[in-house]
Amino acid sequence: MPHPRIKRDPKVMMGKPVVAGTRITVAHVLRCLAAGDSVEHILSNYPHLTLDDLRAAQAYAADYLAHEGIAARYDRANCFSIRAKADNLRQ
Repeated sequence: MPHPRIKRDPKVMMGKPVVAGTRITVAHVLRCLAAGDSVEHILSNYPHLTLDDLRAAQAYAADYLAHEGIAARYDRANCFSIRAKADNLRQ
């Protein structure tokens, strides 16, 4: 999904996604919100941002996570334990 308000440029903030026309990263917006900062507080501290910019940052992060791969951890000891339990259930 395209996010016109969010840009990535290797020359700006080392390529991290930022609100277009700023150096404010998506991560910074999310950290402010996660810390409990109200939207009004963020907008008063960054008057060049808009409510749509904050929503775009959240949407970008949600889309990024929706397409993130999940890596399973292989644990040989646990694998044998699970196999033994499964064998016991079959008997």
